[in-house]
Amino acid sequence: MINLVQNEMTKLLAKRRFTIISIIIIVLLSMFSYAQVKQSESIRERIGTVDWRTELQQQIVDMQNRLSSAGQWREQIQIQIKQSQYYLDHDVNPSKPGAPTFIRGFVQNSAELFLPLLVMIIAVDLVSSERSMGTIKLLLTRPVSRFRILLSKYIALILSVSLVMFLFGILSYLISVIVFGNEGWSAPILTGFSTQGDELDISAVRLVTQWQYIVQQFGLAWFISIVVGTLSFMLSILMRSSAAGMGTMLACLIAGAILSNMVSSWESAKYLFMVNLGLMNYVSGSAPPIAGMTLGFSLVVLTVWMVGSLIVSFTVFMRKDIY
Repeated sequence: MINLVQNEMTKLLAKRRFTIISIIIIVLLSMFSYAQVKQSESIRERIGTVDWRTELQQQIVDMQNRLSSAGQWREQIQIQIKQSQYYLDHDVNPSKPGAPTFIRGFVQNSAELFLPLLVMIIAVDLVSSERSMGTIKLLLTRPVSRFRILLSKYIALILSVSLVMFLFGILSYLISVIVFGNEGWSAPILTGFSTQGDELDISAVRLVTQWQYIVQQFGLAWFISIVVGTLSFMLSILMRSSAAGMGTMLACLIAGAILSNMVSSWESAKYLFMVNLGLMNYVSGSAPPIAGMTLGFSLVVLTVWMVGSLIVSFTVFMRKDIY
């Protein structure tokens, strides 16, 4: 089994996908770092101070002014106002300058779409590319069961996802340290917010250090990536064309980003995997797409989808002609 996994990893590395992914991460990190710097300068010029309390108070005023025209975003803005006020009341700076704050925001905004897209680049053609090139025939002639062959590919996928997360974390740290400095890892962050309708529940709120919060974020981002990678892995087996599999998964991810903002009255949509990818929102205390959804519920739904796709993958690969 170790030799099979090593063979799969060698094939992945030979395609230089990780080099492409690293370049994409570096480019986007550089763009977002520059945008963050310019935004901070703009805020300081507008309010004339670098005091975080004054800046947060101004953000609260801006959000309050947006409420009258917020439409479907009204509930979310009201929750953000209450959270910001809670930070003020407890004298906790949620945006302490430094690399950790930037990494925290970048991971939170990347986990639902950007990171899954990077994983999809690797996972969606693990099997379909070999079918289209005909190399799967040579692989299946080896004295190894189909189950072990597919299992080795899936283990290689998990290792690849972990490597992508490692590259993401290392590159995020290096670039953000250069731009923002290395302070703030032990800064306090409030977590445990939850929502009941448009009300903010603070009963479970607790203080954690920023590095603990970031580790939690990376753990959730890794789980999301594994789920998306597993679903892409299934499409790689069901579809001969890598492009078709990639298009299908891309459509699902984009649809999820749209549905998350539009399905508040569609109760049964909470069982769709794409609606449950926003695990970061539970950590930050944002309102769920559908009332009643919790972190535990979304984790269970995603796990069921992942296990179901694995069952389909192994069943199809072992029983049907895949030439």
